[in-house]
Amino acid sequence: MKSNSVSNILAFTLFASVPVFLAGNKIPTGSVADLTPVIYKIPVKSDLNSKAAYVSQIYDSIQLNKFGLEKRVLELAMKGFDKLMKRGLLSADSILSIADFSKSSREKRFYVIDLKNYTLLFNTRVAHGRNSGMDYAKWFSNNPSSNKSSLGFYVTQNTYNGDNGFSLRLQGIERGINDKALRRNIVVHGADYAEEDFINARGHLGRSFGCPALPMNEHKEIIDAIKDGTCLFIYSPDKRYLKYSKLLNG
Repeated sequence: MKSNSVSNILAFTLFASVPVFLAGNKIPTGSVADLTPVIYKIPVKSDLNSKAAYVSQIYDSIQLNKFGLEKRVLELAMKGFDKLMKRGLLSADSILSIADFSKSSREKRFYVIDLKNYTLLFNTRVAHGRNSGMDYAKWFSNNPSSNKSSLGFYVTQNTYNGDNGFSLRLQGIERGINDKALRRNIVVHGADYAEEDFINARGHLGRSFGCPALPMNEHKEIIDAIKDGTCLFIYSPDKRYLKYSKLLNG
């Protein structure tokens, strides 16, 4: 479903049965496709209380607090998600991914949420750029060769096999913040330094050249779930980003 096919509404597709809660890391068979949705519509001009209630419904139904995701982070993610959807930039607009870089690399800070089925598809670890910090990502850049992570909203592109194996290209949407992602070869890929064994040996995850790197035993399934036009939000409580992001403030 593409957002530009609906006039004057925000369209959210929700599954018509009791929500399914997934505590593990595997995608349940049939959870992303082959399900008949019901269209749940929120008017664009609805008041902020209505939109906040919708986010709360998602947050509480999936019990995201139990997985360590703060409601404020989901609120910000949904704000940008809505704008990308209204612009017609999301061709797969029921999947929202969040990398929460406010958290330690030792924590499972990568979330893939199926908004259609009220389901947490994945919750796993994700590595940040080597020059963004050791355990916590503190510094961010859009510059090539910075080896830092970039914050903000991305739209996932196509997959390919490259130097890091099966990978997923990312298009940065925010000018001056992450719009050089394709030029920098910032992609989602698997890495052995993004696994628990590395934490046990070093006390923290390894770091990438700026890519959100996922555990080797999960990255293929995750990439297949989020490829081809879904929204990825890389978050940190970075004052400069929160002030200048047009998707969050425009």
